[in-house]
Amino acid sequence: MNALLDAVRRYAEAHAGTHGLPQTPIPGLMIMHATAPSGLVHMISRPHVCLVVQGSKRVTTGARSFVFSAGDSLLITADVPIVSQVTRASPAAPYLALALELDHAVIAGLVAEIAAAPADDPAPIRVDPTDAEVADVALRLMRLLDRPAAVPVLQAQLVREMHYWLLSGKHGAAIRRLGGPDSHAQRIARAVAVLRAEFAHPLPVERLAAVAGMSASSFHQHFRAMTSLSPLQFQKQLRLIEARRLMLAEGASASSAAFTVGYESVPQFTREYGRMFGQPPVRDMKAGRSLADAAA
Repeated sequence: MNALLDAVRRYAEAHAGTHGLPQTPIPGLMIMHATAPSGLVHMISRPHVCLVVQGSKRVTTGARSFVFSAGDSLLITADVPIVSQVTRASPAAPYLALALELDHAVIAGLVAEIAAAPADDPAPIRVDPTDAEVADVALRLMRLLDRPAAVPVLQAQLVREMHYWLLSGKHGAAIRRLGGPDSHAQRIARAVAVLRAEFAHPLPVERLAAVAGMSASSFHQHFRAMTSLSPLQFQKQLRLIEARRLMLAEGASASSAAFTVGYESVPQFTREYGRMFGQPPVRDMKAGRSLADAAA
């Protein structure tokens, strides 16, 4: 893991300053870098694998919390709401990790070629020690980033190899469900894509159910089973998360952010924001900026 740590550190330092989420030219591959423990970060995560190479982090979904550190991997196999927090990081030893979004099309292609894995825990989040094969592919992906001309030619086969080793591992059955061409996971994923793209607009459940090719009652049941939320709750969280980003990153006012993400009532927005983030927007913005200043 030392070689992988060095590669991730060099890329993060070259592309992120002291704190950030450096993007890479490989679609779906992100580097995570933090020089201090963070506040709570709310998001609806996409399916992905995250390899921690330094520091530690806590992720909570519902009543379950997972703490993972260098040498561990977090695997998320559904679009689920999470609250994450970097718990160990410093300027001398920053939190460093790389994450790769799981590609449904790549999984579908591999599922047709490899034997089925035994059924496993259906929970959408799990933490385990990073497999040697996964770490090896991650290192080769990082080294590929040092050769920009080779990225378009070689990235697809390395991303495919990463998916292969994940599918071959102990949680292969959970990943496999993402690649079934007509699986419940794929159907719900189509509806989730619409929710993510159009969350600021009214989205009747009948339309989402039609996208998923299900009856409204069946869709509601399977959507909650996959994401832990109802479609309305999912949309609400997407709106509130985006509103918080607009206020923190772009300096939008609470009312402007509320209307931008689809709220018609600022008092309703303020109430729902407080329930999700623990305090009303203005107070949350002050706390967030204080934390950012302290980490700078």
